Amino acid sequence: MLSLQVSYPQVQLFLLVFLRVTAILMSLPIFSGDNVPNMFKAGLALAVSMVMFPVVDLTILPDMDRWIFLTLGVISEVLMGLGIGLAIRLIMAGIQMAGQVSGFQMGLAIANIMDPATSMQTPILAQAFNLMAMLIFLAIDAHHWFFRALVESFTLIPPFQFVMSSSFIGYLMNLAGNMFIIALKIGAPVIVVLILTSVSFGLMARTVPQMNIFIVAMPLKIVVGLLFVVFSLPYLQTYLRELFNGFGAGLVPLLRLMGS
Repeated sequence: MLSLQVSYPQVQLFLLVFLRVTAILMSLPIFSGDNVPNMFKAGLALAVSMVMFPVVDLTILPDMDRWIFLTLGVISEVLMGLGIGLAIRLIMAGIQMAGQVSGFQMGLAIANIMDPATSMQTPILAQAFNLMAMLIFLAIDAHHWFFRALVESFTLIPPFQFVMSSSFIGYLMNLAGNMFIIALKIGAPVIVVLILTSVSFGLMARTVPQMNIFIVAMPLKIVVGLLFVVFSLPYLQTYLRELFNGFGAGLVPLLRLMGS
């Protein structure tokens, strides 16, 4: 008869590995949405954890007979995954903010649609930018960076070695500041041309007061805005590729900040 011998420390270690894998995978823009079934998320996290479990060294673990040590380990693993997730979410928030500001300038602030990833109402242009960013994210295999970072994390940051250092907090604060820079760079072509269009309509309203400028301006601003969105697509694709590649290359240094 085949018997399976599993020790209590191995069960505890597998729990920590499973929590880290789940937190990192759920931080990916692909799997974090509500449109992905929870059963699929749990199965994928369990399968990846079973693959990663043999590479983790049991000798580095402290004595976890007391529940307080296991609780601290669980909290540290979840915090590490949430830290990585927050970094990529700040980038995606900047992209979505560019669509919100551009849509507001075009007069589409009221036109909201249901976002299947978050189950919330989002502006239509922000959703379009978000979907485009997701497609580029998958097209350049940026999700592979997370799997590589997951493998490297067990070498750089063994269980119970996560540290909420000042360098890591500073990195997240810089990303929060760059969120507005990302939004400005992506939405700049549309925002600038719509500001110039509004100035032109203001001059027309002063020179030709008989014209009802409010009726003319609304559809024309939408047409001009959508036209320049189309014109900016090649620039947007190049910028998003550089943005995601730069973030992927910085994932391993980010892990080093968590372990310092």
